[in-house]
Amino acid sequence: MDAALKTLATQVINQITTRVRREQRQHFNQLGRQVGIGASGTPTTYIDKVAEDVAIRILKRSKMKVNLCSEEAGVIDYGGTYSFVLDPVDGTRNACRGIPFFSVSLAIGRSRMSDCEFGIVRNIPTGDVFLAEKGKGAFLNGVPIRTCDVPSKELISSIVLGRSATPEALALSSSQNHRSLGSASLEMCLVASGGLDFYLMGSERMRVIDIAASALVLREAGGVVKTMEGSELDMGFSLAERSSVVAAGSEALVGELLGERHK
Repeated sequence: MDAALKTLATQVINQITTRVRREQRQHFNQLGRQVGIGASGTPTTYIDKVAEDVAIRILKRSKMKVNLCSEEAGVIDYGGTYSFVLDPVDGTRNACRGIPFFSVSLAIGRSRMSDCEFGIVRNIPTGDVFLAEKGKGAFLNGVPIRTCDVPSKELISSIVLGRSATPEALALSSSQNHRSLGSASLEMCLVASGGLDFYLMGSERMRVIDIAASALVLREAGGVVKTMEGSELDMGFSLAERSSVVAAGSEALVGELLGERHK
Protein backbone atom coordinates (compact mmCIF):
# COMPACT_ATOMS: atom_id res chain seq x y z
CA MET A 1 0.00 0.00 0.00
CA ASP A 2 1.18 3.50 -0.89
CA ALA A 3 2.59 5.31 2.15
CA ALA A 4 0.72 8.43 1.05
CA LEU A 5 -2.57 6.61 1.55
CA LYS A 6 -1.66 5.74 5.13
CA THR A 7 -0.57 9.32 5.71
CA LEU A 8 -3.93 10.54 4.44
CA ALA A 9 -5.74 8.16 6.78
CA THR A 10 -3.67 9.40 9.72
CA GLN A 11 -4.52 12.99 8.77
CA VAL A 12 -8.23 12.14 8.84
CA ILE A 13 -7.89 10.46 12.24
CA ASN A 14 -5.91 13.34 13.75
CA GLN A 15 -8.14 16.11 12.44
CA ILE A 16 -11.32 14.36 13.57
CA THR A 17 -9.78 13.91 17.02
CA THR A 18 -8.88 17.59 17.22
CA ARG A 19 -12.34 18.71 16.07
CA VAL A 20 -14.26 16.42 18.42
CA ARG A 21 -12.17 17.53 21.40
CA ARG A 22 -12.83 21.17 20.49
CA GLU A 23 -16.56 20.57 20.17
CA GLN A 24 -16.58 18.89 23.58
CA ARG A 25 -14.97 21.95 25.13
CA GLN A 26 -17.03 24.57 23.34
CA HIS A 27 -20.43 23.00 22.58
CA PHE A 28 -20.82 20.07 24.96
CA ASN A 29 -24.57 20.57 25.40
CA GLN A 30 -25.08 20.41 21.62
CA LEU A 31 -23.19 17.17 20.95
CA GLY A 32 -26.23 14.87 21.11
CA ARG A 33 -28.63 17.14 19.22
CA GLN A 34 -30.24 15.35 16.29
CA VAL A 35 -29.50 17.06 12.99
CA GLY A 36 -30.83 14.51 10.52
CA ILE A 37 -31.09 10.85 9.55
CA GLY A 38 -28.00 8.95 8.42
CA ALA A 39 -27.61 6.64 5.43
CA SER A 40 -28.33 3.61 7.62
CA GLY A 41 -31.65 5.09 8.76
CA THR A 42 -30.51 5.97 12.29
CA PRO A 43 -30.55 9.49 13.78
CA THR A 44 -27.51 11.67 13.08
CA THR A 45 -26.24 13.68 16.01
CA TYR A 46 -24.41 16.98 15.80
CA ILE A 47 -21.07 15.47 16.83
CA ASP A 48 -21.38 12.61 14.31
CA LYS A 49 -22.04 15.05 11.47
CA VAL A 50 -19.27 17.47 12.44
CA ALA A 51 -16.72 14.65 12.68
CA GLU A 52 -17.71 13.05 9.39
CA ASP A 53 -17.62 16.40 7.60
CA VAL A 54 -13.94 16.67 8.53
CA ALA A 55 -13.19 13.46 6.61
CA ILE A 56 -15.31 14.44 3.61
CA ARG A 57 -13.59 17.81 3.37
CA ILE A 58 -10.13 16.19 3.44
CA LEU A 59 -11.01 13.60 0.79
CA LYS A 60 -12.56 16.19 -1.52
CA ARG A 61 -9.40 18.29 -1.37
CA SER A 62 -6.97 15.38 -1.64
CA LYS A 63 -5.14 14.71 -4.90
CA MET A 64 -5.50 11.00 -4.12
CA LYS A 65 -8.83 9.47 -5.09
CA VAL A 66 -10.19 7.51 -2.15
CA ASN A 67 -13.78 6.35 -1.71
CA LEU A 68 -15.61 6.64 1.61
CA CYS A 69 -17.93 4.31 3.50
CA SER A 70 -19.13 6.18 6.58
CA GLU A 71 -21.94 6.18 9.10
CA GLU A 72 -23.94 9.23 8.07
CA ALA A 73 -23.08 9.80 4.40
CA GLY A 74 -23.06 6.11 3.45
CA VAL A 75 -20.91 5.13 0.46
CA ILE A 76 -19.36 7.97 -1.55
CA ASP A 77 -17.57 6.99 -4.76
CA TYR A 78 -14.71 9.38 -5.51
CA GLY A 79 -13.36 7.11 -8.24
CA GLY A 80 -10.66 5.50 -6.13
CA THR A 81 -9.34 1.95 -5.97
CA TYR A 82 -9.29 1.99 -2.17
CA SER A 83 -11.96 3.03 0.33
CA PHE A 84 -11.78 4.50 3.80
CA VAL A 85 -14.21 2.63 6.07
CA LEU A 86 -14.89 5.20 8.76
CA ASP A 87 -16.80 5.50 11.99
CA PRO A 88 -16.18 9.17 12.87
CA VAL A 89 -17.33 8.72 16.48
CA ASP A 90 -17.72 5.17 17.77
CA GLY A 91 -19.35 5.58 21.14
CA THR A 92 -21.50 8.64 20.43
CA ARG A 93 -23.55 8.24 23.61
CA ASN A 94 -20.38 8.13 25.68
CA ALA A 95 -19.11 11.29 23.98
CA CYS A 96 -22.40 13.12 24.57
CA ARG A 97 -22.48 12.12 28.25
CA GLY A 98 -18.84 12.91 28.94
CA ILE A 99 -17.79 9.29 29.41
CA PRO A 100 -14.15 9.14 28.23
CA PHE A 101 -14.44 6.00 26.10
CA PHE A 102 -15.09 6.68 22.43
CA SER A 103 -13.03 6.54 19.28
CA VAL A 104 -12.52 7.41 15.64
CA SER A 105 -12.04 4.24 13.61
CA LEU A 106 -10.73 3.94 10.04
CA ALA A 107 -9.79 0.97 7.87
CA ILE A 108 -8.42 0.96 4.32
CA GLY A 109 -9.47 -1.73 1.86
CA ARG A 110 -10.91 -2.33 -1.59
CA SER A 111 -14.36 -3.84 -1.08
CA ARG A 112 -14.55 -6.10 2.00
CA MET A 113 -13.22 -6.49 5.52
CA SER A 114 -11.16 -9.46 4.36
CA ASP A 115 -9.13 -7.28 2.01
CA CYS A 116 -8.51 -4.45 4.48
CA GLU A 117 -4.79 -3.71 4.61
CA PHE A 118 -4.50 -0.95 7.21
CA GLY A 119 -6.49 0.10 10.25
CA ILE A 120 -6.36 2.77 12.95
CA VAL A 121 -8.51 3.15 16.06
CA ARG A 122 -7.83 6.21 18.19
CA ASN A 123 -9.27 6.69 21.66
CA ILE A 124 -10.26 10.34 21.34
CA PRO A 125 -10.16 11.29 25.06
CA THR A 126 -6.84 9.58 25.86
CA GLY A 127 -5.11 9.80 22.48
CA ASP A 128 -4.11 6.12 22.53
CA VAL A 129 -3.67 4.76 19.00
CA PHE A 130 -4.22 1.15 17.98
CA LEU A 131 -2.77 0.48 14.53
CA ALA A 132 -2.43 -2.58 12.31
CA GLU A 133 -1.13 -3.37 8.85
CA LYS A 134 -1.95 -6.67 7.21
CA GLY A 135 0.90 -9.12 7.68
CA LYS A 136 2.90 -6.69 9.82
CA GLY A 137 1.28 -6.98 13.24
CA ALA A 138 -0.67 -4.74 15.60
CA PHE A 139 0.54 -1.89 17.78
CA LEU A 140 -0.58 0.31 20.65
CA ASN A 141 1.17 3.68 20.60
CA GLY A 142 3.91 2.12 18.48
CA VAL A 143 4.50 -0.86 20.77
CA PRO A 144 3.65 -4.36 19.42
CA ILE A 145 0.66 -6.03 21.09
CA ARG A 146 -0.56 -9.62 21.28
CA THR A 147 -3.67 -11.25 22.63
CA CYS A 148 -3.53 -13.15 25.90
CA ASP A 149 -2.43 -16.73 25.07
CA VAL A 150 -3.62 -18.21 28.35
CA PRO A 151 -6.70 -16.39 29.67
CA SER A 152 -7.28 -16.18 33.39
CA LYS A 153 -9.66 -18.68 34.93
CA GLU A 154 -11.88 -15.67 35.62
CA LEU A 155 -12.49 -14.30 32.15
CA ILE A 156 -13.10 -10.58 31.72
CA SER A 157 -15.39 -9.82 28.82
CA SER A 158 -17.48 -7.16 27.17
CA ILE A 159 -20.94 -8.42 26.21
CA VAL A 160 -23.55 -6.23 24.54
CA LEU A 161 -26.82 -6.56 26.44
CA GLY A 162 -29.90 -4.31 26.56
CA ARG A 163 -32.05 -4.35 23.42
CA SER A 164 -29.31 -6.22 21.56
CA ALA A 165 -29.15 -9.10 24.04
CA THR A 166 -29.64 -12.67 22.87
CA PRO A 167 -30.21 -15.74 25.09
CA GLU A 168 -26.58 -16.77 24.48
CA ALA A 169 -25.31 -13.34 25.52
CA LEU A 170 -27.45 -13.31 28.64
CA ALA A 171 -26.25 -16.79 29.60
CA LEU A 172 -22.60 -15.82 29.17
CA SER A 173 -23.05 -12.57 31.08
CA SER A 174 -24.41 -14.42 34.09
CA SER A 175 -21.26 -16.55 34.32
CA GLN A 176 -18.56 -14.01 33.42
CA ASN A 177 -17.00 -10.84 34.79
CA HIS A 178 -18.48 -8.74 32.03
CA ARG A 179 -18.63 -5.09 31.05
CA SER A 180 -20.46 -3.25 28.29
CA LEU A 181 -18.41 -0.17 27.51
CA GLY A 182 -20.21 1.35 24.54
CA SER A 183 -17.53 1.45 21.83
CA ALA A 184 -17.12 -1.77 19.83
CA SER A 185 -13.89 -0.67 18.15
CA LEU A 186 -12.15 0.12 21.42
CA GLU A 187 -13.50 -2.97 23.15
CA MET A 188 -12.15 -5.21 20.38
CA CYS A 189 -8.82 -3.41 20.60
CA LEU A 190 -8.78 -4.19 24.33
CA VAL A 191 -9.09 -7.86 23.39
CA ALA A 192 -6.11 -7.35 21.07
CA SER A 193 -4.00 -5.86 23.86
CA GLY A 194 -5.05 -8.39 26.51
CA GLY A 195 -7.26 -6.08 28.57
CA LEU A 196 -10.34 -8.16 27.75
CA ASP A 197 -10.55 -11.85 26.97
CA PHE A 198 -13.44 -11.53 24.54
CA TYR A 199 -16.10 -9.21 23.12
CA LEU A 200 -19.52 -10.44 22.03
CA MET A 201 -22.58 -9.05 20.28
CA GLY A 202 -25.04 -11.90 19.87
CA SER A 203 -27.57 -10.20 17.61
CA GLU A 204 -26.95 -9.28 13.97
CA ARG A 205 -26.59 -5.54 14.47
CA MET A 206 -22.90 -4.82 13.85
CA ARG A 207 -21.98 -2.83 10.74
CA VAL A 208 -18.74 -2.88 8.80
CA ILE A 209 -17.94 0.71 9.78
CA ASP A 210 -18.06 -0.26 13.46
CA ILE A 211 -15.38 -2.95 13.35
CA ALA A 212 -13.42 -3.01 10.07
CA ALA A 213 -10.36 -1.38 11.66
CA SER A 214 -10.55 -3.11 15.04
CA ALA A 215 -11.04 -6.53 13.42
CA LEU A 216 -7.76 -6.06 11.56
CA VAL A 217 -6.05 -4.92 14.77
CA LEU A 218 -7.30 -7.98 16.65
CA ARG A 219 -6.46 -10.46 13.91
CA GLU A 220 -2.97 -9.01 13.51
CA ALA A 221 -2.52 -9.32 17.28
CA GLY A 222 -3.24 -13.06 17.04
CA GLY A 223 -6.94 -12.94 17.81
CA VAL A 224 -10.06 -14.28 16.13
CA VAL A 225 -13.19 -12.52 14.85
CA LYS A 226 -16.17 -14.78 14.14
CA THR A 227 -19.94 -14.70 13.84
CA MET A 228 -22.20 -16.47 16.33
CA GLU A 229 -22.41 -19.30 13.78
CA GLY A 230 -18.66 -19.79 14.03
CA SER A 231 -17.73 -18.52 10.56
CA GLU A 232 -15.06 -15.92 9.85
CA LEU A 233 -16.65 -12.48 10.07
CA ASP A 234 -16.47 -10.72 6.72
CA MET A 235 -18.70 -7.92 5.42
CA GLY A 236 -18.67 -5.80 2.30
CA PHE A 237 -18.34 -2.04 2.35
CA SER A 238 -22.05 -1.32 2.72
CA LEU A 239 -24.25 -0.12 5.56
CA ALA A 240 -26.96 -2.62 4.63
CA GLU A 241 -25.11 -5.70 5.87
CA ARG A 242 -25.18 -6.57 9.59
CA SER A 243 -23.56 -9.31 11.64
CA SER A 244 -23.15 -10.81 15.07
CA VAL A 245 -19.61 -10.72 16.52
CA VAL A 246 -17.49 -12.95 18.70
CA ALA A 247 -14.01 -11.46 19.08
CA ALA A 248 -11.57 -13.40 21.24
CA GLY A 249 -7.90 -14.02 21.83
CA SER A 250 -7.90 -17.54 20.40
CA GLU A 251 -9.83 -20.14 18.40
CA ALA A 252 -10.01 -22.31 21.51
CA LEU A 253 -11.79 -19.62 23.49
CA VAL A 254 -14.27 -19.02 20.67
CA GLY A 255 -15.00 -22.75 20.66
CA GLU A 256 -15.67 -22.69 24.39
CA LEU A 257 -17.96 -19.68 24.08
CA LEU A 258 -20.01 -20.99 21.19
CA GLY A 259 -20.03 -24.65 22.20
CA GLU A 260 -21.92 -26.83 19.77
CA ARG A 261 -22.67 -23.95 17.40
CA HIS A 262 -18.95 -23.66 16.66
CA LYS A 263 -18.40 -27.37 15.93
